[in-house]
Amino acid sequence: MAGPRGARRREGDAAHRRAAEAASDPAERAREIALRLLTHAPRSASQLRDGLLARDVDPGTAELVVDRYIEVGLLDDAALAATIVRTRHAERGQAGRAIRQELLRKGFDDDDIETALAQVDEDDERRRASELAARRWHQLASHPDEVRTRRVVAMLGRKGYSSSLAFALVRDLRDADSQEDH
Repeated sequence: MAGPRGARRREGDAAHRRAAEAASDPAERAREIALRLLTHAPRSASQLRDGLLARDVDPGTAELVVDRYIEVGLLDDAALAATIVRTRHAERGQAGRAIRQELLRKGFDDDDIETALAQVDEDDERRRASELAARRWHQLASHPDEVRTRRVVAMLGRKGYSSSLAFALVRDLRDADSQEDH
């Protein structure tokens, strides 16, 4: 009976054989690369294709691997786009405009982007922007109003909110502060 060292050696030998087989078969090499890329982080079909091409996989082979992974459900751009929209909006407080840019950079198609962004309406965006603005406004309570205004508007702008919404929210926060003072 082999001890733990023998089992590890056999596992290492099997991994070495698989790597040698992948090196001799371009399609197998492409599948191995694709699985490694997907294990590291969820990716759109476009990102996976680009990752394969960047690792010198033949374009035709890359396309076959991507198509197969879509077919078996390892790639689902619509579901991934929806997840990105939910997390970016809820956790990071990003506006639809900023999320749209990220999805475009990641290579999602327009239909998947529009469907995913439909989860967040204008009321959701305004409510989230209001929460972010209020939290930041109160954090800056020791600063003059001009500084608070500039920093809150800038923060909301970085998250993709319009300047008109940002200034309206700051005006509401200022009004609320002046009412508390009286």
